[in-house]
Parts: sequence; C-alpha cells; structure tokens
Amino acid sequence: MFEIFDGPTGLIALAALGGTVMLGLALLTLIRSERPDPMQKFSQEAKSRKPGSRDQGKGLRRGKGREIKALDNFSRFLEPENEKELSTARQRMIQAGYHGKHAVRDFAALQFVLALTCLAGSLLVVFVLFPEQFDSPITMGPALIAPMLLGYFGPRRWIESRIEARKDEILSGFPDALDMMLICVEAGQSLDQSIQRVSREILDAYPALGEELGAVGEQVKAGRERSDVLKDLAKRCDISDITSFVTVMVQASTYGTSITDALRVFAAEMRDKRIMRAEEKANLLPTKMTLGTMMFTVPPLLIILIAPSVVGIMTDLNGGNIATGM
Repeated sequence: MFEIFDGPTGLIALAALGGTVMLGLALLTLIRSERPDPMQKFSQEAKSRKPGSRDQGKGLRRGKGREIKALDNFSRFLEPENEKELSTARQRMIQAGYHGKHAVRDFAALQFVLALTCLAGSLLVVFVLFPEQFDSPITMGPALIAPMLLGYFGPRRWIESRIEARKDEILSGFPDALDMMLICVEAGQSLDQSIQRVSREILDAYPALGEELGAVGEQVKAGRERSDVLKDLAKRCDISDITSFVTVMVQASTYGTSITDALRVFAAEMRDKRIMRAEEKANLLPTKMTLGTMMFTVPPLLIILIAPSVVGIMTDLNGGNIATGM
C-alpha cells in the first residue's frame, strides 16, 4: 500500500497531508498557549481593584464565557472587518436561531475546520487508501476539490435551510398566536402579559415563534420600550406578516387607539391569509401532479393500446418476407 510514496506524486501527497496535520496542531497549540493564567488574572484584578468599586464582580461575570473565547485571537480572520457585513452576518445567524455573541466567528471557524478535515480525508483516500482508483488527473482533481468545497459551503446551505424552516414555522403559527393573544387581551391582560402567556403556551407547537415572543416579553420586562422591542422582532423574523403586526401595534400605541380592536381586525386578516395560502397550495397540486401523471400513466397506456398493433404488423411483415423468400 505504501509503494505510492516512492514516486513524486506520493511525496507531494505526503507533504500536503503532513502540512495539513501540522497546521491543525499549530492552531491547537496557539489556542492553548493564549489562555491566561487564572492566578495571574486574579492578582492583577486585586491590584487594580479599589474598595467600593462597581467593577468588583465583573471578573466573575467574564469568567462564565471563558470557554467560548478560545477563538478571540482569530476573530480578525474569521469575522468580516466591514461593520455592515458583520451586522448582516449576525442578522442571518439570529434568523437561523443562533443568538450567541460570537455566532459569526464560530460559524466561520466551523467552515474552515470542515474544509481542512475534508481535504485531509480526500488526500488520505486518493493517495493512500485507493490510489489505483484515482490514477488520472481527471478523477483526481474532483476527488480532491469536491470534499473541500462541500465542507466549506455545506454549513452555509444548512444555515439557509434553517432560516427558511424557521420562517415557515413562524408563519404557520402566527395566526394561532394572534387568536390566543386576542383572547388574553379581551380577558383583561395587557399586551405585554399576553405576549408572555402566548409564548409559553405556543412553545411546544411552534418552538421558533415561542422563542421570539418569549424574547419580546423578557426584553419588555427588562425595561426596554415596547415599540423598540417589536421593531427588533420584525427585523429578526424578516416576515411581512410580523412586520405588519408590529406596525399596527406601534401605531395603536402611538395614537391611543384600542389595541383590542386592532388585534381583532388583524387576527381575522391573518386567518383569511392562512386560508388563502392553503387554497393556493391546493390549486397548485394538479399542476404538480401533471408531470407525474404523464410519466407514470401515459407510457403504460400507450403500451396497452399500441403494443398489439405493433406486434401484429411485425408478424405480418415477417410472414410476407418469408413467403417472398420461398
């Protein structure tokens, strides 16, 4: 098996594999070497701390996130330097359900690690395990490049699919949430209490919508303005129905109109839109079934109708040729 390393191609493969392994070990060594000494950190804090200072508990609060700061030294390479691009990337991670502070950095690190791992695996397969199957550049090139591209772009495709799944889930459960919210408001609860109650009740059926409404309730409870929290909700979800709901609630709160009436009208509209979406899917069903019907129904029908005639014509032609030859 190791005769492949006698030629120049084998030496190149061995050097590439060794370089990949050394790069991974160097990254691990650098991450571990940059961890601060806990005793040194406590001594520095003790020297710089003043009695009665408000920052006495900050060191302990920072210590809770020490395990997720291993990639801080590589954040310049893993995160976009442009603030607008970084904000857009964070927004997409939030829409996918990852609300961590370093979600963008961790995602970029995951892409890098998966690409290197797939490259190392493809080198091992092509040059060590099955070298006789990849003896030409035509087969060797795709076998080396395709796994690396899959490891790099696969997580991005996963994020996009997760965003679409969460949007569909939120859109499906939003009319039910509005009905429950209307019931709570008509029962005498405030809008903030209604949002918190609905977030708890709907969490099992629609987890994504429950999480978003729960975040709204917690932020309002923490003291933020309701209008700002609702606008953040519309920005996170990026759904037209949520944006319309936020606009209606902000306008009702601004102009002093009845929130109950606004909720009742908007909930009825959302129910009508859900029925319209269901009817649209039902109307598209015959169009989608046409191709399947043509593929699986027309060929057997043609065989049943035309096959006897074809067999009869071939029999007559063969009989005529035989009679002519005699």
